[in-house]
Amino acid sequence: MHRQHTIVDSPYGPLTLVATDGVLSGLYMTEQRHRPPEETFGEPDPRPFREAVRQLDAYHAGELTAFDLPLHLAGTPFQRSVWELLRTIPYGQTRTYGELAAELGRPTASRAVGLANGRNPIGIIIPCHRVIGASGGLTGYGGGLDRKRRLLAFESGAGTGGLF
Repeated sequence: MHRQHTIVDSPYGPLTLVATDGVLSGLYMTEQRHRPPEETFGEPDPRPFREAVRQLDAYHAGELTAFDLPLHLAGTPFQRSVWELLRTIPYGQTRTYGELAAELGRPTASRAVGLANGRNPIGIIIPCHRVIGASGGLTGYGGGLDRKRRLLAFESGAGTGGLF
């Protein structure tokens, strides 16, 4: 496996994009929980990320609500099923861990869904920030609750003064 990375600016701080064999396999924020060691990111090279950067820029400008990128997802079958389900949560909407567990046909697996959600290797593009607690409140987010609140407010059209 050949890995490359680049770092891009965003409204949420620098984002490190990682590609495995030319396909996006990671998007990490600074100080993100479960961020792999930087030495695993490969050589610096922006070339594999042109389309991802274009789509991220359009997302941050409010012009893109769904990403269309090939992804290389390395995880357990259950984690990959959760990450694929996260991609179906519409822009500006949220789901609870319990709702996702039920959609997977495993209604008692909300905690396992939460653990898989927390291990999401491609934040923002796989929108794990759209998952909230059963009470409707914000729960953990690998990028920090402030970033989660800001992402949800941005997507709801409320800027920083929204519900979250």
